[in-house]
Amino acid sequence: MSTIIEQADRRTFLKTTSGMVAGLALGGSLTEAMAKAAGNAAYSIPLGVYAAYDKADFLRKSGCAYIEESVAGFLIPEGGDAGYEKNLEHLKTEHFPIKSYVILLPASLKTLGPEANHEAILQRTETVLKRAKECGSQFVVFGSGASRIIPDGFDKAKAKAQHIELTQKMAPMAEKYGVTIAVEPLNRGETNFINSLAEGVEIVDAVKSPRVKLLCDIYHMLKEDEPASEIVKYGKHIVHCHIAEKEKRTPPGVKGDDFRAYLGALKKIGYKGGLSIECFVYTDFEKEAKRGVEVLKQQLSEV
Repeated sequence: MSTIIEQADRRTFLKTTSGMVAGLALGGSLTEAMAKAAGNAAYSIPLGVYAAYDKADFLRKSGCAYIEESVAGFLIPEGGDAGYEKNLEHLKTEHFPIKSYVILLPASLKTLGPEANHEAILQRTETVLKRAKECGSQFVVFGSGASRIIPDGFDKAKAKAQHIELTQKMAPMAEKYGVTIAVEPLNRGETNFINSLAEGVEIVDAVKSPRVKLLCDIYHMLKEDEPASEIVKYGKHIVHCHIAEKEKRTPPGVKGDDFRAYLGALKKIGYKGGLSIECFVYTDFEKEAKRGVEVLKQQLSEV
């Protein structure tokens, strides 16, 4: 019996080693083959769209994992507290998550410059973070480009210090409510301060809070000719992402932009957070948003 087993084991060993030798003869290795197979695994991350919450059911049916709303549209609506309570009931009924909120501050509330109004901003931020927690949301995006424009002639170092000081005061609120503030770099057509991932990281590093992190907006990166390699460089800080086509901020699939270099960078850093299509003008919202989700899924699968 032992002889039969030994012969069988020998045949198995020879078959295995001959296959390995054949692979090596073709210039490969078992480790390389395994790495290649792992690298070819389809990459997917949760997708969402920035839209009013009445689009929630449509977006769910279109393959989205969540929706992204605006601070003024959902958390602090024109209807005041009553309007917010109505929105909250809609959310509880619909059961479709709001992952994040954009446009934390209106243009009238300045974070820097001679008209900086930190007291009013902090009051608003407290309400926003409290309500975001009540809604089960993860992020509030701190872009608000018009509120952080450095006025002509104003000292840039002082402006930066003002903005950091404000964000440092926001951080304990974010920690209290368990909602992350995502600092968003914007292109220079929208503001003259924090225009790259590197500049966003300067704010994050200065604040030093687990609840103040970085948002990566591929649209703004494209507008600033910021390479995808910056995502890899600053990947440890990135918690949320936005995307749109470069020319007119249209959804993926309208102009046909190829985002695979940037999506590949997200894959390289092991990013598993959300990716939101953030556009403000649609020719046909349902058609273009649905197509945008389909295009992103396709390009993600190809990186």
